[in-house]
Amino acid sequence: MAAPNSKAELLDAISTTFTKLISDLERVPPALARTASMQGHAAGTMMSPADLVSYLLGWNELVLRWLDRDDHGEAVDFPETGFKWNQLGLLAQKFYADYQHLDWHELLSRLAATHLGLVETISSRTNDELYGRPWYGKWTKGRMVQFNTSSPYANARLRIRKWLKVIR
Repeated sequence: MAAPNSKAELLDAISTTFTKLISDLERVPPALARTASMQGHAAGTMMSPADLVSYLLGWNELVLRWLDRDDHGEAVDFPETGFKWNQLGLLAQKFYADYQHLDWHELLSRLAATHLGLVETISSRTNDELYGRPWYGKWTKGRMVQFNTSSPYANARLRIRKWLKVIR
């Protein structure tokens, strides 16, 4: 899928990739959801399907915080306070820990709710706000949202489909 260049394309990319992903995630047996049996986000680590969903949930909530801070004229600390772009493996580990208290169904429910929040906030913005000017370095707001929502959804779907084939 080509990178979105408009609000409509961004919403379509997020919704399409999320719908496909959630369908695959719903096929994960809850009893295996916390089994660390797939390559983790940091080199040399393993993660579970629940960790994968925690990672997506963490990024979705982070994007919502970025947009909220920006809406309130507050500085956005990319990617997250205390982390640099070259520390995304550590940030992934933080996300795994942040949501470890949620069971499989709660994780999926919260991911779906956060996805809806993203769709709502993107829908409320103009195409110009999303794609009319750089927001972070050379990247527009829409591109930063896409980098951290629909792209990870697609990557996660590849990972979970591969994992589902192995456990069958």
